[in-house]
Amino acid sequence: MSALAQDLTRDAGRVFDRLMARAIGAGNDRAFACMIASRALGGGSLPAWLGLAPAAFAALVDQHFPGVSPDVLGAVDGGPPLPESRRAEREELLALLLDQRAGASLSEVWMAEVIAAGCMGGDHLWQDLGLWDRTELTDLMWRNFPALAARNERDMKWKRFLYQQLCLAEGIYVCRAPSCEQCADYHVCFAPD
Repeated sequence: MSALAQDLTRDAGRVFDRLMARAIGAGNDRAFACMIASRALGGGSLPAWLGLAPAAFAALVDQHFPGVSPDVLGAVDGGPPLPESRRAEREELLALLLDQRAGASLSEVWMAEVIAAGCMGGDHLWQDLGLWDRTELTDLMWRNFPALAARNERDMKWKRFLYQQLCLAEGIYVCRAPSCEQCADYHVCFAPD
């Protein structure tokens, strides 16, 4: 690991630790803390405020990390805007996720919006979200969208799986996420069964 990568990892760990020191003990605390820490240091590909409206992001932080110092949040207000040409796609993903949420908390709505925004990135979904490994994404999918997660019987990569669900709803049976062809793991996801 390069010295720069080590510095970023250490800095993200500090932000994460400060957030978790204020966490309320809810299931999504860790995932949101990872995303915020990564985004504050330029990791992942989420847009400003993790893809939420600023007021929704503030409500998320107040709910999960009450009393956290504003400086902990760093630069989560910057980032690339969502291209207008992909807004309908994001809305379809959001509708799919909201329709399949567990219904246990408002946090699931925020998570659905963040995941839909993360799907617009060009890497694996867990990386685009700023999570630190794929198992964190799998855990949050089961926690927030259990019926949807249960349909991923073959442990398909999550972004590909979500786009496949959209395609199946439209009656299209061969489907890939928009960024699949550029992914280094394309051969893994699309190898012959």
